[in-house]
Amino acid sequence: MQKIDIRTVDVIQYLQPLREGGSLPAIVKADDGFLYVLKFRGAGQGKMALIAEFMGGELARAIGLKVPELVFMNLDESFSKTQPDEEIQDLLKFSVGLNLGLHFLSSAITFDPLVTTVDGLTASKIVLLDSLISNIDRTDKNTNLLYWNKELWVIDNGASFYFHHNWPNWTEHLTRTFPLIKDHVLLKKADQLTEAAVEIKRLLTEDIIRDIVSSIPEDWLQSESETMSPADMKAAYMEYMTTKLSNIDLLVKEAADAR
Repeated sequence: MQKIDIRTVDVIQYLQPLREGGSLPAIVKADDGFLYVLKFRGAGQGKMALIAEFMGGELARAIGLKVPELVFMNLDESFSKTQPDEEIQDLLKFSVGLNLGLHFLSSAITFDPLVTTVDGLTASKIVLLDSLISNIDRTDKNTNLLYWNKELWVIDNGASFYFHHNWPNWTEHLTRTFPLIKDHVLLKKADQLTEAAVEIKRLLTEDIIRDIVSSIPEDWLQSESETMSPADMKAAYMEYMTTKLSNIDLLVKEAADAR
């Protein structure tokens, strides 16, 4: 098995905010010469959104979906001092340290379900992935999919794993299905759910899940308000994903009924 290898880069230039995103992500340049969409630890949902973005993206990649490269991005305190916009200045100030970047896909267009075609297996895999990770944010109003180089790319998984915003009750989510799948932008096109489930179970092994979970930076799991340790949180993510996978047939039925 090939282990995931997440690079760490330094932000060297803040280029522009993406104001269509509620958390004010930005296009930045890194010391490797590439442009990234930077997701900030100091934004509304904080480090939990970065964990969801990271895990959702790498799980999507593991099942064969197209995902921009994810990198850990160091941001130093100098950027907040040179930013004239007070809102962005505060965001940069509270985001000093390790953040998450997605490789910027230049000239990519937002997926439009009325214009862009997508094959049934790909649609089914995305629908089931979002059921597994409880992603509430891939709807007609906000597709969080891009069309680039004639291929569909999965982005913005930060609204997933919402159980981790309330750790004391996380076990209550283990056996729940995901009724909100009825609003998924690709549900109508997902006509190969059973086949997709077989492929997901084959590709998403316990070792791969453990590799992804173990790659979550310890710093993102530490909070003065949390009683659970980072190790316990990682164990919880592991149990959550393996339990959901063991119940994937229930998610298939739920999505099929919703169609």
